[in-house]
Amino acid sequence: MTTNAPSATAKILYRPVGLVSSILGGLVASAIFKQVWKRASPGDKPDPPTALQTEYPFKEILLAAAVQGVVYSVVKTVIDRQGARIFERWTGEWPGS
Repeated sequence: MTTNAPSATAKILYRPVGLVSSILGGLVASAIFKQVWKRASPGDKPDPPTALQTEYPFKEILLAAAVQGVVYSVVKTVIDRQGARIFERWTGEWPGS
């Protein structure tokens, strides 16, 4: 990784890469979360509960939200970091601040 501050050009060129990787990351995280929830949830309901579904206990809704947050955060971090590394290999500049 370079130790110099990123140029304005690198930041601008990375924006579309970051946008596409964020969209893909959201799709990947959603698929992973659904699989995790399907395997970990009690009962026969494969879909995670949402905040407005009264048939689920509050604890289960909070657990689903916490697991979803962890999955999304980890996937976003991995994709952002790897996208920046690939960008650096292609351009020779690190896109972050």
